[in-house]
Amino acid sequence: MQKIKSLMARQGLKSPQESLPEVKSPVENFRIPSKEELRELRENPSDPQAEQEIINSIEEIYFSNDSFDVVKYELEKLPCVLNLQDLEEYRDKLKQQQAAVSKKVADLILEKQAAYVKELERVTSLQTNLQLAAVICTNARRQLNIAKEGFTQASLGLLANQRKRQLLIGLLKSLRTIKTLQRTDVRLSEMLEEEDYPGAIQLCLECQKAASTFKHYSCISELNSKLQDTLEQIEEQLDVALSKTCKHFEVSHYTKVQLAYRLLGKTQTAMDQLHMHFTQAIHNTVFQVVLGYVELCAGNSDTKFQKLQYKDLCTHITPDSYIPCLSDLCKALWEVMLSYYRTMSWHEEHDNEESVPTSDGRSEIATDDSNFNRSYVKKKLEHGLSRIWQDVQLKAKTYLLGTDLSNFKYDDFIFVLDIISRLMQVGEEFCGSKSEVLQESIRKQSVNYFKSYHRIRLEELRMFLENETWELCPVKSNFSILQLHEFKFMRQSRSPSVSPSKQYTTTSTAGSLFDQYQNGRNPFEQQTDGKDDETEDVLAANGYESDELEKSAYQDYDSDSDVPEELKRDYVDEQTGDVPVKSVSKETLKSRKKSDYYLNKGNTLILTNTTLNVIRLVGKYMQMMNILKPIAFDVIHCMSQLFDYYLYAVYMFFGREDMYESTGLGLISSRLRTTLNRIQESLIDLEAPPESSGPLTATEERKEKVPSPHLSHLVVLNSTETLYGLAERVVATESLVFLADQFDCLQPHLDAMMPSAKKPFLQQFYSQTVSTASELRKPIYWIVAAKAIDYEQMLHLMANVKWDIKEIMSQHNVYIDTLLKEFEQFNKKLSEVSKRVRIPLQVSNVLWEHCIRLANRTIVEGYANVKKCSNEGRALMQLDFQQFLMKLEKLTDIRPIPDKEFVETYIKAYYLTENDMERWIKEHREYSTKQLTNLVNVCLGSHINKKARQKLIAAIDEPDRPKR
Repeated sequence: MQKIKSLMARQGLKSPQESLPEVKSPVENFRIPSKEELRELRENPSDPQAEQEIINSIEEIYFSNDSFDVVKYELEKLPCVLNLQDLEEYRDKLKQQQAAVSKKVADLILEKQAAYVKELERVTSLQTNLQLAAVICTNARRQLNIAKEGFTQASLGLLANQRKRQLLIGLLKSLRTIKTLQRTDVRLSEMLEEEDYPGAIQLCLECQKAASTFKHYSCISELNSKLQDTLEQIEEQLDVALSKTCKHFEVSHYTKVQLAYRLLGKTQTAMDQLHMHFTQAIHNTVFQVVLGYVELCAGNSDTKFQKLQYKDLCTHITPDSYIPCLSDLCKALWEVMLSYYRTMSWHEEHDNEESVPTSDGRSEIATDDSNFNRSYVKKKLEHGLSRIWQDVQLKAKTYLLGTDLSNFKYDDFIFVLDIISRLMQVGEEFCGSKSEVLQESIRKQSVNYFKSYHRIRLEELRMFLENETWELCPVKSNFSILQLHEFKFMRQSRSPSVSPSKQYTTTSTAGSLFDQYQNGRNPFEQQTDGKDDETEDVLAANGYESDELEKSAYQDYDSDSDVPEELKRDYVDEQTGDVPVKSVSKETLKSRKKSDYYLNKGNTLILTNTTLNVIRLVGKYMQMMNILKPIAFDVIHCMSQLFDYYLYAVYMFFGREDMYESTGLGLISSRLRTTLNRIQESLIDLEAPPESSGPLTATEERKEKVPSPHLSHLVVLNSTETLYGLAERVVATESLVFLADQFDCLQPHLDAMMPSAKKPFLQQFYSQTVSTASELRKPIYWIVAAKAIDYEQMLHLMANVKWDIKEIMSQHNVYIDTLLKEFEQFNKKLSEVSKRVRIPLQVSNVLWEHCIRLANRTIVEGYANVKKCSNEGRALMQLDFQQFLMKLEKLTDIRPIPDKEFVETYIKAYYLTENDMERWIKEHREYSTKQLTNLVNVCLGSHINKKARQKLIAAIDEPDRPKR
């Protein structure tokens, strides 16, 4: 550096370092080569590449700009044991490096010398300018001192104090704000206790905004974190408040909660949380209800029911507590669904509010976000309907299937069905669901229960039938099955006077259940109403009502003022056509004046206690079917079995008599015969109980069948005085017809409930079974008619008559008088029987028809037994028969006389020629072979040859002739 200075001095330039503080070189210990060294370097030129290699071999640390002690560095590198030769070699190496660097520096200096001179001139110029600036600054300071002395310090002090005052005012305002912020916690706690969540959140957000303004204060930074914790606490309490709306929805409370979430900007989060709370509410509600009943029934048991799963808990419900628990369960679930329904209504009302139009771009963006939130909430709520109802169904299903209901009483089971039916209606109105889960679970329970119940009822019906004495059950003349308690549900569904709370299942115009029960009432509380709130009034006071009513039956048969208008309207609506219930016209009364036994005891209905019991069973079955339509086919099938068994029992008791059945003249139609065979094969157990080793399948099949009933030994059917149990036969047969009429009345209801695929079964049941009930009159009353008159005696009397007389007689034979006396006696006995039981016109007509038909066929049979007969004898036959008809018409109202042509045609056939006889035989197949053979032998025997007789006999025996 000294050499550089000396070089500058020789050139007449003054170094700037002389006037400026000495500047330390960035590289200490850097030595400028001396002249001798420079000259030596110039005189001894070397290879530039070799020099560059030497420079490159210098360690990097020598080129560092930091302060670097070269000597210290080199000394530290010396080894512990010094070797002179090594040191000299290392020294020579360093000298070479130094020489190379010095040469390089000298070359650079010589190369940049012109620039150095120029820059040195600029430094000199800068030094001059600095000296001028120093003079200016000195003058300025002198002027400032003059100004300071010229102005009073008091004026500047006032300005300073005013500025300080303004700063202190701002500080005081900030301090007051900080004090208010610090007291916010107390107010927030008060607002949370008051459940003013929107106000609390608004206050908290404002405090956070203010705190961000004063965040440069250390106390405010702590307050800001505390406010954030408070806001999180508010959100937690807000979530709890939101969960409370799942059980008890209040508009004001929910409005606060929603406004609070809107202030937080978490409307969508609130909706997600709400659905989670509803799901949790359903689970907690049903669990707590069932747990309460289980613990109540368990008493002081130490079992920890709280740890059980809901499914396992349901299995601990006792039968006595099953229905109250189910009712409370449905009430609780209703509250949850009602809360959800009211939540949706709240959102619909608020979504319909018109938003205020704004021109601000930010407001438009906020409106778009609001619309998006409303759309999200709406979709979420609509989707949640089915989810919540599915949860409700699953909880109800678990409870239903947790207990075996097969041993429940009928009313209790109907009560269960009624509750579930009401719950399914709630589900349909809630989300339009058909409640397949509930329907399937209650169907399983119903089928299981109904099979057991129906089996017991069939056994009871057999017991009733075997102990039935077939006495009249005294009911009022205006009796209708709708008056029975079991058919109360049909009256309610049709009567306009029924309150909406009692016709919830049929009234579609009453509005939604959720609208009806908004005021805190519960639809499932209806179940606790008294079941027997009205008593039945169907039994007559003295067996056939009063004497005045009995007289009125003769005086005015058009009057039915004693029948309430509602009941008359019910019958018209049902289109029952039930003749016994309807009044009798005067014209009909006049036409019946000759047979007054059917009018005895007014217009009393003929039915027995067993019939009434069957009708009640039908009503119970229909109740079950009305509540639970999925098992409608099973119920109707069982109802048909009740009717089948009753019909079969009546036939077996009163209509089956082998001795007369073979001569029944087609009394049992093929349709009735088919029906009886079907009943016997499908329902009647004719086999002895199988041994325990028998196959299980046979036992299972027999479980579906019922043993054939046996007539009570108290019923006597072989007494002539009682016309062979005619009263019992009338009661049994007509009660069956009455039962068939009631089934006809119920057909529209059953058809409406029956699934479409199964309707052919119902139509077949009515066409082949119900309609055949009245056909039992023929075989049952035929037995009475066959035994009531001694037809054998008449044949004996006819056999003693001489028919081959030669003169025409004017006096009829005595067998006609005997037969007429038999009919008169029969008429008296009918009158005696009618004092016990009213004999309907249809019954008396059937009885008289049977008796007359048997009498006429007996007459033909007697004529067919004649060995010899003249033309005068044929005239006597006609005389006898005309006398019989004349007297008979005074005893009966039947017109025309049955089988009158049967006798007259047979008598006239005696006058036929041989050719006419053959044609007549082929046309009249209603006569027996014996009767036709007699005609050929007696009438034409002496007038035709043997070959002609054989031809006629062959025509009689043709194979296409029906067997008698």
